[in-house]
Amino acid sequence: MPDRKLIPGKFVWFEHISKDAGKAQAFYRDVLGWKVLPFPMGSFTYDMILAGETPDTMIGGYAPPRNGQRSHWIAYVSVDDVDATVKAATANGGKVIEAPQDTPEAGRMARIADPQGAEISLIKRVNGDPADGPVPSGRFLWNELHTNDAAKALAFYEKVLGFSHRAMDMGGGTTYHIVSRAGVDRGGAIGDLPAGVKPYWLPYVSVDDVDATVARAKKAGATIRFGPDDIPGVGRFGTLEDPTGAAFAVIKPMPREI
Repeated sequence: MPDRKLIPGKFVWFEHISKDAGKAQAFYRDVLGWKVLPFPMGSFTYDMILAGETPDTMIGGYAPPRNGQRSHWIAYVSVDDVDATVKAATANGGKVIEAPQDTPEAGRMARIADPQGAEISLIKRVNGDPADGPVPSGRFLWNELHTNDAAKALAFYEKVLGFSHRAMDMGGGTTYHIVSRAGVDRGGAIGDLPAGVKPYWLPYVSVDDVDATVARAKKAGATIRFGPDDIPGVGRFGTLEDPTGAAFAVIKPMPREI
């Protein structure tokens, strides 16, 4: 797609890490309608996630865990320079989980952890990133950092990924932080974790009916963490763990005013 450009700061890929990809694939097929497209990559095959019928609806993939990791989702964020971003991460207290490497037909990528331990992947795609626009049902809409030190985490991502942030008072002493780059909101952060709990990024999937989706997920073996419930001015959402233990959220956003 020659007209695509890099959009640094945008979350462009989501990968499900699990020892039981088959169980995860069956779950997301039944709950979100996702399909699987096996893609040969040298000596192994990578299972792509399709939100629709055609290859241009690829939104992520399935991969095995490393070093005994539990099941989880990990997001890939677009960057201008993977190597420079990795250096910035280590200079600001982060850790390199996977060193920069090239993947044929995909691009250059690496994985880092912020100073509190939340992991995220970096990517500079060969063919650029999909343009911003309305997010159809069944696709990733948002990515949310849950951490035990929001101020330090936000300072890290500002220096490493160029994210700016603004605070929203959620009531009850809770502050939610919107992270953005180049004036476009890309995700959120909340300091809701107690000390000792490893921070993580939580991906949100857009759906047409949160209650129906949560009901399907429960029937298919998910654990319901929270909801469904309404966020005033934002939409209706629920957070879950799939049958392999990976956490994710679903949301039906309120229509935006034009």
